[in-house]
Amino acid sequence: ATAESQLEVVEKTSEYIADIIESGYDVVLAHGNGPQVGRIVLQNEYASAVTPAMPFDVCGAMSQGYIGYHMQQGLEKVLRARKNGKRVVTVVTQVVVDKDDPKFKAPSKPIGPFYTEDEARKLEAEKGYTMKEDAGRGWRRVVASPMPVEIVELDAVKCLMNGGFIAITVGGGGIPVVRRDGKLYGTPAVIDKDFASAKLAELLDADMLVILTAVEKVAINFGKPDQKGLDTLTPDEARKYIDEKQFAPGSMLPKVQAAMSFAESKPGRVALITLLEKAAEGIEGKTGTRVQM
Repeated sequence: ATAESQLEVVEKTSEYIADIIESGYDVVLAHGNGPQVGRIVLQNEYASAVTPAMPFDVCGAMSQGYIGYHMQQGLEKVLRARKNGKRVVTVVTQVVVDKDDPKFKAPSKPIGPFYTEDEARKLEAEKGYTMKEDAGRGWRRVVASPMPVEIVELDAVKCLMNGGFIAITVGGGGIPVVRRDGKLYGTPAVIDKDFASAKLAELLDADMLVILTAVEKVAINFGKPDQKGLDTLTPDEARKYIDEKQFAPGSMLPKVQAAMSFAESKPGRVALITLLEKAAEGIEGKTGTRVQM
């Protein structure tokens, strides 16, 4: 996708977000960065003969900057057209992870390009990467996906909200940092964007976490004749379905897990999982899957 085509997608998305803002809700935005950070890593790898490749956490920061820039442009354009004067600001956001998180011992999140087995072995030897075979398509670098513990720029986001700004934060799950001797250090990892968004919603004391995805409702028996969309889901029901392996890892599973963690973090909190185009209707309770106690 070119920069122009990405901006076009953002503008379409912004129309739906503007509908929610116009309904009078205070909105904070988060986003993923899977394809983009993969491309930045690739560009770095290809150019490494000419200029030193940037470490993975820096690539994450770059993706926050450019996706945030597109979202600022897209959303402000839509709001201006609707005579809404709200401003949009991106916060380059660091998210603290536990340096002893067991997930560092078992990297699982594939990033960047595909390699042959020989190339993969060479990268392991030269750069100390962990390489894994990915679904028969070749070998890829895998990084850890630790859980978010703390959002470093949380007070800045609260300040912006109090000032009437729409903040874009924890982009791509946030830049993963670990705390050592009172200082923060970037670490090569990818924090799941849904978990980071749930943590953000919890720390901001939000009433609702809205996870926008490609389906209108969470379904059980997905893709089978007896597929069933769920209007409501309690954390206990969700656990039962997770045990039955109803939700695909890497797609719906983290969304349901993030929704559960937010719903359980304080009585009355609601997580909504629905289609972007149906977001405003979902918030009004007309569609989507509501996860609550």
